[in-house]
Amino acid sequence: MRLRPQPQMVSATEALPGRSTPLRVTRPHLVYGTPLEGPFAEGTAVAYVALGCFWGAERKFFETTGVVSTAVGYQGGFTPNPTYEEVCSGRTGHAEAVRVVYDPALVSYESLLGVFFESHNPTQGYRQGNDIGTQYRSAIYTVDADQAEVARAVAERYHARLLESGYPELTTEIAPAGEFYLAEEYHQQYLVANPNGYCGLGGTGVSCPVGVL
Repeated sequence: MRLRPQPQMVSATEALPGRSTPLRVTRPHLVYGTPLEGPFAEGTAVAYVALGCFWGAERKFFETTGVVSTAVGYQGGFTPNPTYEEVCSGRTGHAEAVRVVYDPALVSYESLLGVFFESHNPTQGYRQGNDIGTQYRSAIYTVDADQAEVARAVAERYHARLLESGYPELTTEIAPAGEFYLAEEYHQQYLVANPNGYCGLGGTGVSCPVGVL
C-alpha cells in the first residue's frame, strides 16, 4: 500500500501570486443580519482562529453567547486575495480561518479560546480528521500582546490536559494576525444555508480550563 505523502507548508517564494483585488460579500450575515465586513458596534473586539474546515468552525462561534458577528476567510499565508481553490491547492500557505467579533462584556477572549480548543483536535498537525492539508491546521492569530499572552497561557494549560489524557503534543500555531481575506459568499454561514452540509470537526473530549488566568 502506498502511503499518502504528508502535506508540506509552501514557502513565500513558491506561493501563488494572487491578485490585488479583494473579494467582497455584500449580503448580510445569515444569523445576525449584519454586514459581514462591519462596521461593528463600538466596544466589540475581534479574535481570529483556525480549526479545520471553516464551515463547522464558524458555526461553533455564531452559536456562542456574546459573539456578535462571524465570517470565514483565509489567513496566515502568503498569497494576497486567494480563492478557495488556490487555498485548497496548498500553494498559498493560508489556513481556513474564522473572524469572531464579540462583546467582551458578555464573553471573554479566554472563553472563546476554550470553545476553540474543545471544538477540534489540536494535535493533528496539517489535518483535522479526514481533512488533510496545511489549510486545516490549528491556529490562533492574535491582534495584540494581551491576546498573545492569554493564548499562550490557555494553550499551555490545555496542552498539559491533553498529555494527561494520552494525546500527543499540541500543534496549534500561535502567531500575530496577518491579513484576513474574506472567503467567497457561499462559504459564509455555510451550515445555515445548508443545514445538512458537511462538518468534519470533532473535539477530543478533553475540557479546556478557562477562567483561571
